[in-house]
Amino acid sequence: MPTSLHHPNQSHPNQNHLLAALPKAELEHLIPHLELIQLSLGDSLWEAGRPLPAYAYFPTSAIISLHHILENGLSSASASVGREGMLGIPLLMGSEIAPSWATVHIAGFGYRLKGALLLRKFKDGGLLQRLLLRYSQALVTEATQNLICSRHHRT
Repeated sequence: MPTSLHHPNQSHPNQNHLLAALPKAELEHLIPHLELIQLSLGDSLWEAGRPLPAYAYFPTSAIISLHHILENGLSSASASVGREGMLGIPLLMGSEIAPSWATVHIAGFGYRLKGALLLRKFKDGGLLQRLLLRYSQALVTEATQNLICSRHHRT
């Protein structure tokens, strides 16, 4: 489970590329709502088939893996989320159930933001919406490439 930090000196929101791409005034408006958290190796942020948590995550130094548990019990990674992105796209798309498992692959820091607030900002349109839509496209592309590679490049 992520650990909330009260004296953030390890990280700044602009270390996440999506947050850094926002105009300064827009980022400053979000900062009071961003909670710095420590993400430890193996932390489970989502469980496939379970209700989505109320937060979106913006890693700054941690890396989160999205993966699926196969019928034979093995795990298959579909994508990863680091400082270039965020975990929470299904929240923006109206999903209530986690489509995959999300676990911390590399420990570090990140920020979490209440999904309801992010959804309101997303619905306002503007740059944040465009950035998150472009990021969604990149995440789908990564997952597709990983699927194709896993099917054609057996080890």
